[in-house]
Amino acid sequence: MRSWLAVIVACLGLAGPALADDAKVVVFAAASLKTALDAAAEKFHAAGGPELAVSYGGSLALARQLVAGAPADVFASADEASMDEAVKGGAIQTDTRADLLANRLVIVAPAASPLTSLALDRDSLVKALGDGRLATGEIATVPVGKYAKASLTKLGLWDVAEPKLAMTPDVRTALGFVARGEAALGIVYATDAAAEPKVKIVAALPDDSHPPILYPFALTKGSGPGGAAFLKYLASPEAKALFAAQGFGFAGR
Repeated sequence: MRSWLAVIVACLGLAGPALADDAKVVVFAAASLKTALDAAAEKFHAAGGPELAVSYGGSLALARQLVAGAPADVFASADEASMDEAVKGGAIQTDTRADLLANRLVIVAPAASPLTSLALDRDSLVKALGDGRLATGEIATVPVGKYAKASLTKLGLWDVAEPKLAMTPDVRTALGFVARGEAALGIVYATDAAAEPKVKIVAALPDDSHPPILYPFALTKGSGPGGAAFLKYLASPEAKALFAAQGFGFAGR
C-alpha cells in the first residue's frame, strides 16, 4: 500500500523519482505563524508526511536568505513585499504563490499592568507609555513594524510613538519584551497576543489604518514533492481549523 504522502504526490501530478517518506521538508516562515504552523507541521507528520524543519524569523530577512541561496522548500511571509523580494530574486515558483491567511494588529500590555483599555488618542498613549517603551518590529524591514508605522501615522500618533519605540527583528521578540515587562506596550498581531498569556490586548488598531495583513505562501525554486504536499495540506480543512483556533482569518474573507 502506498503511503499517505505518496498518494498526495500522485494526486498533485508531480513527476520525478519516488519520494522517501522521511525526506525532511524545510520551511521558512514569519515568526507570527509559529504557534499554529508548529501544530500543523506536527499533524502533517503524524499523518504520514515527512518531518518538517521550520525556521522562523522576520519575513524580509528570510526572503533575503532564500535569494542568497539558503535551502528551503516552502516560504510563508507576513506581507506581500517580502514575498515580492523573494520572487524578484528568483527564489520562488511564482505559480504556487497564494495568499492563505489574514491577521489583525493590536496593542498589548503586560498582563500585570493596571491598564485595561487604551483610547487611540495622543494623551492616552502618552499616559500609558509613561517612561516605558513601545515594542514592535523594525519599521523599515519587519512587516509588523511597517504595519504599525502606517497605522500610527494614519491615527496621528506617530510623532508620539516614534521616540518611544523599541524595535525588534521579528514580532515574537517584541511580544517577549512586553511579556517580561520590559516594554509598557507592544504592537503585535492578534494571533501573537493569543499565544502569550503574559500579555493582554488593550486596543485593536483599525483595519483601515494600515494595508491589509496578508500571508502569501509559496514553494521555493528548489522545493521537492514534500514541500508541495505540505503546501497542499495547509489549505486543507484540518489545517485551516488550526489557524482559525489561533485567531487567523483567511485571505479573501
